[in-house]
Amino acid sequence: MARPLFGGALSAVIPPNAQDISDLRQIPDNQEVFGNSQTDQSIIIELLEYQSQVQDADAARYHFEDVAASNKAADSGSWEIKGVEQLPQSELSLQECSSAWLLSGVQLVSKFNEEAKNTVNIHLCLFRLPQYTTDFLVTFNDPVCINPLSSSATGNVAAVPWTLQDFRSVLQSFCLLNPGVFG
Repeated sequence: MARPLFGGALSAVIPPNAQDISDLRQIPDNQEVFGNSQTDQSIIIELLEYQSQVQDADAARYHFEDVAASNKAADSGSWEIKGVEQLPQSELSLQECSSAWLLSGVQLVSKFNEEAKNTVNIHLCLFRLPQYTTDFLVTFNDPVCINPLSSSATGNVAAVPWTLQDFRSVLQSFCLLNPGVFG
């Protein structure tokens, strides 16, 4: 079942066992954040300013590097882009986007400014909405190696993780219900 996002302006099918992180801490108005408390995975949905200076696949790279900087993984060797592909419009419910780009990469990330760094697969999808001067970014953080000294090291080994297919289902299910959300 689709979950309302941004006050009902958008909706998407979010994976099972997703916890709305805004129930735990304050989240910026331009974000929706969901976590899988058993696996330390998260999905972050952001409405960002349209980056007109970069085109499509390069815009996905631009946002990935911005996420790396936010994760304090911007230094050399702390991140890698593994691939970028365009998602066919026919596979998307969000028909208002001019294009959608799926980027896969990896970052070394520490939680809560800890010294211990975890290896996290980052899958992000950039929906380009130039008519609304908006880049709509959806990021799936999927830890693959947790440092034993990390606060995340207490994960549940019997937990059922979200998959890349779960993430693709989120991407395919986005619907715009009220374009007024873009300002």
